[in-house]
Amino acid sequence: MRLIAALFAAFSAAMLGLAAGAIWMLPTMALRRPLPALALAAGWLLALAVRNWVRPAGRVAAALAAGATVLAAIYVNVLTAAARIAGSMGIGLLDALREAGLAMLLALARLAVRPADVGFTLAAALLAAWLAGRRPRRAP
Repeated sequence: MRLIAALFAAFSAAMLGLAAGAIWMLPTMALRRPLPALALAAGWLLALAVRNWVRPAGRVAAALAAGATVLAAIYVNVLTAAARIAGSMGIGLLDALREAGLAMLLALARLAVRPADVGFTLAAALLAAWLAGRRPRRAP
């Protein structure tokens, strides 16, 4: 039963990370520039979400929150690469995602990563791990 709970927690953290990356893409595309500082906000929100449903809070919650934060940062870069392909080729985003494939999108995302992106992502992952690893305060 513990294995099922751990797998469900990992799956849920991954889905939360992907959702955070998709939401992060909205202001990135609206402003038409990378917004690496949003990694801190995403990490904070992911840490709170993970901390509230992984029991007991601790190393597992910290690892899941940090992983979800890194996944969100990777996903926003992949989605941004797909949006650039879609815009330059005049096709839809889903078509660009499907036709380019994961390997090409990851390669394009990796080429667009700057040192600031890596720094903010690492800081956000550490913040998420620290916040998720703490025990939630009890209401009086």
